[in-house]
Amino acid sequence: MKIKLRPAHERGKSEHGWLHARFSFSFSNYFDPEHCGFHSLIVMNNDIIEPGGGFPTHPHSDAEIFTYVMRGKLEHQDSMGNGSVIEAGDLQYMSAGEGVRHSEFNPSTTEQTELYQIWMRPNQTGGLPRYAEKRFSGHILKNQAKLLFSENGKNESTQIRQSAEFSLAHLDKGMSLSLETRTEFPHLWIQVILGEIDTANQKLGQADGLGIEDQDTTVEITAHQTAQFFIFRLGK
Repeated sequence: MKIKLRPAHERGKSEHGWLHARFSFSFSNYFDPEHCGFHSLIVMNNDIIEPGGGFPTHPHSDAEIFTYVMRGKLEHQDSMGNGSVIEAGDLQYMSAGEGVRHSEFNPSTTEQTELYQIWMRPNQTGGLPRYAEKRFSGHILKNQAKLLFSENGKNESTQIRQSAEFSLAHLDKGMSLSLETRTEFPHLWIQVILGEIDTANQKLGQADGLGIEDQDTTVEITAHQTAQFFIFRLGK
């Protein structure tokens, strides 16, 4: 079992006035040969968008794109005809497939928006683009990991084009959960959204990431402080 630690303070960065971006993996003009994704997980960007700022309409293809809003709101429009405002605690999914165009803006005139944008490489090329939302605003996820996305859509998760599972977890201080080995998903990536956790003999704080390759034993996660975090189980 191999451990790959990605501390928040070592991430790449980009400043554009309206955008303050931090990159766990190489992205855009930031390149680090030691951090060019983790198996099918290729983008882990933590962005703060100033009021009124955003990304004008632009294209994507052959990418599984997930957007999680930590605070504030994000207004989305796309060429599939979708238009909505994603609020703090909500997740948006787009499978770009053969091609999609979309825009993302902070609709507020006074408040920042903070989000994670995450990309996976799909396990196929082309196909019609897809769109889905997971609404958690006002819902408390308590001391559990909730499966949100999977290749086969099991347990009411949204089906994606990759051999992977993407869960959102919450633990109160002192609580734990166990991630047992799964032969179909030998690799794990854990990304802390808020709080602190202990796992694999590592203490992880806000925006820290940890990759585990070839998981060969149960991984225990304990909250040192009340914590929210992503769990990605990734295929070979």
